[in-house]
Order: sequence, then C-alpha cells, then structure tokens
Amino acid sequence: METETVDFLIIGSGVAGLRAAIELAPHGNVLVATKDMLSESSTEYAQGGIAVALSDEDKVGIHFEDTLNAGDGLCNEDAVKILVEEGPERILELISWGAEFDKEGTKLDFTIEAAHSRKRVLHARGDSTGKELERVLLNKVRSFPSVKKYPFAFTVDLIIKDGECWGAYILKDRKMTAVIARATILCTGGAGQIFARTTNPMVATGDGMAIAFRAGAQLEDMEFIQFHPTSLYSQYAPQFLLSEAMRGEGAILRNINKEPFMKNYHRDAELAPRDIVSRAIISEMVKTESSHVYLDMTHLEKDFVRKRFPQIYSTCLRYNVDITNELIPVSPAAHYIMGGVKTDINGVANIRGLYAAGEVACTGVHGANRLASNSLLEGLVYGARTGRAALEERNALRITHYDTAQYAPAYHTIPEHDEIRMTLRKLMWDRVGIIRCGESLKEAREKLSEWAFILDKVFYTRRELELKNMLTVAMMITEAASLRKGSVGAHYRSDFPEKGKDWKKHIALSREDDRIKHSLT
Repeated sequence: METETVDFLIIGSGVAGLRAAIELAPHGNVLVATKDMLSESSTEYAQGGIAVALSDEDKVGIHFEDTLNAGDGLCNEDAVKILVEEGPERILELISWGAEFDKEGTKLDFTIEAAHSRKRVLHARGDSTGKELERVLLNKVRSFPSVKKYPFAFTVDLIIKDGECWGAYILKDRKMTAVIARATILCTGGAGQIFARTTNPMVATGDGMAIAFRAGAQLEDMEFIQFHPTSLYSQYAPQFLLSEAMRGEGAILRNINKEPFMKNYHRDAELAPRDIVSRAIISEMVKTESSHVYLDMTHLEKDFVRKRFPQIYSTCLRYNVDITNELIPVSPAAHYIMGGVKTDINGVANIRGLYAAGEVACTGVHGANRLASNSLLEGLVYGARTGRAALEERNALRITHYDTAQYAPAYHTIPEHDEIRMTLRKLMWDRVGIIRCGESLKEAREKLSEWAFILDKVFYTRRELELKNMLTVAMMITEAASLRKGSVGAHYRSDFPEKGKDWKKHIALSREDDRIKHSLT
C-alpha cells in the first residue's frame, strides 16, 4: 500500500469542504478527496438560495428566532447565533470573490421561503444558487497551489491509532493509499439516497457518517430527516426538486381533485414549515387515494415564472410539463438530514484529529427541522470555522511513522448488491419515512439486521462500499427513530403524536462491540 502525507485532508468538495480548504490553503498542504467529480455534490443542486440577514427589512436577531422556531425547541442556540451573526460576513466575502447574486436594480434581490418571517433568501440565476457558489469556491480553491485535488477517490475508512485520527484509507484507480494527515475534515454531505424518493444526488450515501461511526465517533439527532414537500412526480422523470421559493412566490398546493388544502393544516398554508407541509401532502394523498398532489403556478405571470425559475422551467419542459400553464404533479422526497457526526461549534469531533462540517456534521444548528436555505450558509460559516480549528490544533497531534502493513484487508464482493440497495431504499421509504410508528420501525430493524453480514466486509468497488455505508446509516436512523417515542420537528410517530417525555434530550449513538450504543445528552 502506498502512503501519502499531507497537513490537512478534506473529504468532500461541496460548500463546506471547499470553504475549509480556502481557510487552510495558506498554511500547509491540503488534499481534497471526493468520490466523484469535484463539482458533484448537494451544493451543485441547491436551487432555492442562501438565507442571510442582509436586507433593509431584516435583522440578525429575527433570523435567529426564525431558525429556533423551525428547529422546534432542539436547536443549539450558540450554534444558531454563530450562523446568523457570521453569515453576512461570509456572503460579502463570496461577493468579493466574484459571486453574482440576482439583483433588483442595484440592490440584492431577496425572496421569502417557508417559515421565514422576512425576505432574506438570496438567489443566483433564479434557481441555480448552489451552482454559483460551487463555481466561485472552486475558482478560489484553484488559485492556491497548496491544494491538491483527488477526484474519483473513495474514502474507505479513517485511520485510527491510539484513539486519534491520522487520516484515511483512500481507494483511487483501484489502488489503496493511506493518506496520513494532521487534521482530517469530513465534508461528505448527506444520506438521501438511503430513501427510495430523494432530491439528493447519487453521491449522497452517508459515507462520512458511516466511516466516522466505524472509527468510534459519536453521531447525534439521526432520527431527524427533512422531507422536501415538492419534488416532481413522474414515472419518466427523476425526483427533481421544485424549490421552496416557488411557494414563496405564490404557488398553491392542490390535491388530486384540484382543491387547495394547506389552510386546513396550518395558518401559514403553503409557507408552513416543511415537515408540516410534507405530512399534509401525505394525508391528502391517503384521503384521495392518489400518488401525488399538484403545485399550481398558473395564476402567476408567465414571463415572471420563466425568468424566476429558469432551470426548473426548462427541466420540467423536458418531461412534458409546462409549469406556466399546467399543474405540476409533486410528492415529498427525502431532502436533508439534521443529524450527523456530533461536533462542537468549531467542528471538532470526539476523536482527536477528526473534524466535520456541513450536512455530515451535527452542531445542533438545525435542531429537529432545518429552516429553508440555511444549509448553504451553514456550509460557509462552519466550513470556515472548522478550517480555523484544524489549523489551530494541527500541531497537537503527534504523528510518527505509520505502518501500512497493519491494514491488509481481504476484499469481498456481493453479486446481488444492486438488488439489496433497491430493497433497502424502499424499506426506508415505506417504514422509516415521513410518518413512522413502532410497528414499522420494528419491521425495518428486523430486515436491516438480515444484511448485517455486509458490515464486516471490505469491498473494492464504489457501489459495494456505498451499500455498506448506506446500511450503517440506515441502522442508525432506524435506531434513533425507535428510541424517540414522541413527535418533534421532522420526526413524526403516529403512535406517539405528542412530544413525549424527555423530548428536549438529544440521542447520541456510537459503536460498542459491533453494536449501536445510545445515550441521552
């Protein structure tokens, strides 16, 4: 096995990973490893925008309160304070690097989304905000000769020695390399591909959470999965995200009988929090025995819709839906995980030398339900903070010679891995989805345990490695959902519709003797 030594190893190339790389680049050698192209991440597909208190009508304190309200009592207030206070500086920094957000005249154009009380969501080219952030951050990273990029490099496991993280084993070009680093930062994004319906890209298979768990890291809030209410529903189309901003601009949800229904579920109707809208849609689908509802923009001016949502308009046209003059079939899809690798407000995990930022991490900033468009801001703010923390502590880790002979795995294969993957995703959608109960969770746990043999094996292909990680994270989500006998935020149990006892406690999971150990924090 080859060995490579760097100062900083960053796993993942979305907004958090790139922002951390920019922070670290002037201070040492940085390696950014990602299992696909550098630009392939959830950031690239983020449509709606990025929330920040910069408009004349807004204040940091109001953004703070809106975030807490969306989090349904489980946010870490210190983490939220950091997010909203440092957010404006991070956005102005982006603009100075060349980010081009949409404007109305000479002023930045802000829009409103669900659960926001002010217009504070910036967007770029209508509905391509994530793509613009990725462009700017990648250009900035490329300006540093100290940053090396490893695309199509799969991180198999972390290197743990004497309870410290010394880097990671990375599979690239069918060769395993031990990358030794003074600081390792996980920025691998989410895990939406665990569910049959998801807005997430194919790369979102929970890899960072799984390798951190195997290494001994704590994970927290894994039961809280946000399901986006509106993704395109068609047997001929992928689950394409239809931005929250569409409802912010006046789109109306209608059931299969063309009747508006959101006012029956929440006073804010279409602008209610995402978890409420998703459950309302599911309720209407059950009542009307249908597989979808409709999103209606036909009452809005056609040129405005085409200009405001150019990517959504053109994508839907490819699937024979003209959003300016016909109803759009939609249904919910897994979108974001609030839980992840437990860190402090500087991205520091419980293993020395290991850090995490972005969707893979859990600082508690989102609580039980993320406020719309806070995720890109989180990536910027906490990517920078985690980079600074790694820089400050890099010399604290004493790395000596590492003997690669101690890692000599026997590789395995599972011929039916694609079949198991499909069954796993359907199981999670049907039994651990938007509405859960003790019986459905029990069925899920029993089925997942049948595949436990996969967890002990080392694989040599991306698809098999992803399956192992998906199974690991699916088990943690199901375990946490079983333990929380109450309904809070995005976690809803039909057998425990109230919040229940100890609802303000967080469920932390860790590995102990190949079992999932839990504790309340």
